[in-house]
Amino acid sequence: MRAFQIKSFDTLPELSHAEMPKPGSGEIRIKTESCGLNFADLLMIEGKYQDTPAPPFTMGMEVAGVIDALGPDTAAPPVGTRVAVFAGQGGLAEYGCFPADRVVELPETMNPTDAAAFQIAYGTSHVALDYKARLQRGETLLVLGAAGGVGLTAVEIGKLMGATVIACARGNDKLEVARAAGADHLIDAKTQDIRDVCKALGGVDVVYDPIGGDQFKAAFRACNPEARILPIGFASGEVPQIPANHLLVKNISVMGLYWGGYLKFRPEIVTNSLRTLLEWYEAGRIKPHICQVFPLEQAADALELLRSRKSTGKVVVTID
Repeated sequence: MRAFQIKSFDTLPELSHAEMPKPGSGEIRIKTESCGLNFADLLMIEGKYQDTPAPPFTMGMEVAGVIDALGPDTAAPPVGTRVAVFAGQGGLAEYGCFPADRVVELPETMNPTDAAAFQIAYGTSHVALDYKARLQRGETLLVLGAAGGVGLTAVEIGKLMGATVIACARGNDKLEVARAAGADHLIDAKTQDIRDVCKALGGVDVVYDPIGGDQFKAAFRACNPEARILPIGFASGEVPQIPANHLLVKNISVMGLYWGGYLKFRPEIVTNSLRTLLEWYEAGRIKPHICQVFPLEQAADALELLRSRKSTGKVVVTID
């Protein structure tokens, strides 16, 4: 079968031929239809992601397709069931074997492209805002990187939860995407001061931050007393250092959120969240924003679009 693989951290990933995998006990095999890309995929190429496997391995963290085989003694939906899986790796291939307990059955109304773009972005934002930050109706939410894969879902979910949403992104095109997702106020990170704009709007109660760096610092200074800050990632490349004395004075809470980590110690947090999100999808309340779809042969181009920061929402690779 064809698979887009990292052979070593000293070379670029490439499309190559690999053996057809066989599912072990507790696993299912999926005939892959689509795979969503994430910023974490770029970190994996350099061996910098916290859950990077040892090479060689097949890239692709979130997968949608059809179950085509079950491993021995495996309790799972039957062969032929349409499913999505948060895989961690293995999605950019024609077939992949994954833990059966991570399988999410797809509603009939969900197409494979939406399914591949759904789990990580929506799951991260929903668990962050609902379970961790306990975002309340009427509070003000600041979303950094608001046109990106996770940021855009935070805008959408924050608005659904009744918050006033301030979206921060770079350039008018990206800000218009955030406005369409429900943002009430817009900040151009290239030309405007995040702190000044937020303070003029009354300050912020929750900060959703996949960026880090200087934007984190500015957002921190715009926080109201008892604000909650959610570090989601560090797309800027700079991990911010947090002044604990300022946390104390303003009673601010900083809550780290690694969505995939819950699968290891509190999987019900993820499954309950996805159940809610799929209900919202079926009701037409949320809809993944997919910037561009690439075939497997152009997986390298898809990753480059992500790396260039020119994408909005999600980038998806389809496998024929």
